[in-house]
Amino acid sequence: MRILLFFFFLIISINHSSGQNYYVSGSGNDHNKGTKSFPFKTIDRINQLHLYSGSNVYFKGGEIFKGTVKIDSGISGTKDKPIRIQSYGKGKAIIDSDTSSAFGIYKANYLVLSNLLLKGSGRKAGNHYNGINVINCNEVKMKGIDISGFQKSGVFVYASTHVQIDKVNSHDNGSAGITIEGTYLKRYSNYIIITNCRAENNPGDPTNLTNHSGNGIVVGNCIHVLIDHCTATNNGWDMPRIGNGPVGIWAYEADHVTIQYCLSYRNKTSAGGADGGGFDLDGGVTNSIVQYCVSYENQGGGYCIFQYWSASPWYHNIFRYNISENDGSVSDSQGGLYIWNSARDEKLFYDCKVYGNIIYNEKVAAISFSEISLNKDFHFTHNIFMSKDTLIHGKDILDKSEFSGNDWWSINDGFNIDGITSLSTWAYSSGKEIQNGKIIGLNIHPHFKAPGKLNITSASQIASMQNYNMPKNLALKKILGLLQLK
Repeated sequence: MRILLFFFFLIISINHSSGQNYYVSGSGNDHNKGTKSFPFKTIDRINQLHLYSGSNVYFKGGEIFKGTVKIDSGISGTKDKPIRIQSYGKGKAIIDSDTSSAFGIYKANYLVLSNLLLKGSGRKAGNHYNGINVINCNEVKMKGIDISGFQKSGVFVYASTHVQIDKVNSHDNGSAGITIEGTYLKRYSNYIIITNCRAENNPGDPTNLTNHSGNGIVVGNCIHVLIDHCTATNNGWDMPRIGNGPVGIWAYEADHVTIQYCLSYRNKTSAGGADGGGFDLDGGVTNSIVQYCVSYENQGGGYCIFQYWSASPWYHNIFRYNISENDGSVSDSQGGLYIWNSARDEKLFYDCKVYGNIIYNEKVAAISFSEISLNKDFHFTHNIFMSKDTLIHGKDILDKSEFSGNDWWSINDGFNIDGITSLSTWAYSSGKEIQNGKIIGLNIHPHFKAPGKLNITSASQIASMQNYNMPKNLALKKILGLLQLK
């Protein structure tokens, strides 16, 4: 008897470890076996299964399935044999969750979602949820998913680790395209990778009247985040309030965040609202970097350096080798690069390096300091600042920021900072761009190839972009040490 029981449990163990394939088709029946020849019919039948490592769930491509796929606590794969949910046949299967979420994933491990189209009823048409909820999970991957029609975020990840989001197109949602969050009490989301994603036309959450909404990609209370080759555009235009607003791609209360090779353009905010910028390292961000990115025609600043009241200290951050074109002309920033500190304490806002960037603006200043921008150990070196009239808007309040080895060019005047039309006059009067009593700043026309004419629509186009090449300024390129965006 013991031998029989042993083999019985051994067979169960083998079946569980190897998993099974389950197929779902509109022509199927929930009383079927769930095979490809005899598929199930509904999401409800899948929710009744206890999936094991190696299990695969296939929804038939091109067909519509109503409801919410639920992966609850205790349903997990393994590193070598994750649970996979995907489409089969031609096209993507459509999960139409109407007024609810398309996926609810709670305390699951080793799960892969791919090649699906998720659809809600619309941010103003009865939906009040996120498209995909990933809560307290580990090792979850999402790839090749189109998400729209959800009032909150297309993808929402909370207090989870080792999450990868690749080739996700999150559009026409409310709060954001992609949101990653943890709690302030050390329930962080860790090791998050977001690559090749697009967040477009996420206008705002009509029910959120107390905080920002309409973001492209936003991460908060996270550690170790990579956002790479992502695009954010036309977000935030219907935020239902006046106040702090959305940004294309940004982070807050986060450590070791890298945002690179990303494009953020033509993002917006509400009429009279703040922000609407391209990129932002906001309150409490530490040890993070924004590099090789392109921002253009955002209503707010192209690159925002922010610290808000009540946030943790902001420090050890870098902005390098980025481009801003005609940003910040509509909302409160008035510049391609915007510095703001509502904490009003330089000890909470320090150590920032800004180098190798190109800030070009035909409408407002290249750099804007808010009237509340106390900072310490901010260094601006080897950048090209080019704008219409005054190159700097506002005042570096304590006059502590270091400017050295930058090239300054006013489109109208050759040089203009607060009416001073000579680099040497400004340098000797301000103490900026001076080293050992000599001027180290430059006042040379960059002669960019095609400034002010950016029209790229995907981060994948950054590598081949040539608008800000300087064919007539090889010497300037060598002095500044600028790198081409490749």
